[in-house]
Amino acid sequence: MLTLDELKTSGIWPANKPFTEKSGEDELKELGLEMFYSGKNGDLYLIPDANKDVALLMRSDRVSVFDIPINDTIEGKGKVQNSISMLGANYAKSMGLKTAVDFEYEIKNLPAEFKNRSQVIELCRPFEVEIDEEVVQLELIYRNYLTGSLYKAYKNGNDPYNLKLEEGLEEWHKFDTPIFTPTTKGETDEPLYGDKVSAKIPEIAKEMENLFKDFSKYAQSKGITVIDTKFEVFLNSNGDWVLGDEVLTPESSRFIMSSDFEAGSYKSMDKQIIRNHATKDGWKERWTKEKEATPNKKFLEASIPNEIKQEVVKGYEYIYSLLKD
Repeated sequence: MLTLDELKTSGIWPANKPFTEKSGEDELKELGLEMFYSGKNGDLYLIPDANKDVALLMRSDRVSVFDIPINDTIEGKGKVQNSISMLGANYAKSMGLKTAVDFEYEIKNLPAEFKNRSQVIELCRPFEVEIDEEVVQLELIYRNYLTGSLYKAYKNGNDPYNLKLEEGLEEWHKFDTPIFTPTTKGETDEPLYGDKVSAKIPEIAKEMENLFKDFSKYAQSKGITVIDTKFEVFLNSNGDWVLGDEVLTPESSRFIMSSDFEAGSYKSMDKQIIRNHATKDGWKERWTKEKEATPNKKFLEASIPNEIKQEVVKGYEYIYSLLKD
């Protein structure tokens, strides 16, 4: 297992994600676990006695929307988010795909309160591809329906993914087969031509399309309509590509109850609930101004109404109850 000093120089950990100065939970430190990264929604701990390069991903109840971290939490979100994440990873595994989740390694004496919101993941390198003479990391996005940012671009006569969609399509048009709308991964997610990305990574693109199609059918049989999803790919220690930890979850996908969808009520059961509040409350505009004034600012001072918090957790819990059977 890598030590913290070795991890810093190994090239495995992305240079744009600084190591944290936080010390982590006392109960985890007593087990010898050392926190090295604190993200928007979770923390990572090195596992010192492992015989492979793995870390403990500990979900938190913290909240971020549009990549904006805020100083509010949603109690219970971390636990149910982790449960759904494990479902997604298991679903991918059932289709013969590798994920960053290590299903075999178990941390002894891990308190139940932490076990319920954590998973062991393999430390992986970023997956990079050269597109138009530029090396980029990717977000692989698949869509069943014409909506959201893609619909806005389409209505404005733009074709950022080179899809060549026919004219006259209405919002919520269902595609015969999922469309591929990849972007770069970074501070700004720039659209990429799907055909160019597919030509570079044909196996991965096809495997992800098959996973998305298969899961969409499964979710539909459980009463959930899947609008779209985002996959992220990494390289493990053997140089094999693997899926990241957020696979087919409300954090990476948009879900709508099929009964609502068929009735023309497109109310999301996922992170979109918070996005809608953030848009109404002007989080993007406030964050831009505050970052300009204080570049090192860590979070936006914003609050989420209790009714929205409850709606989010209940939605996540309901998604989990439908998908786990």
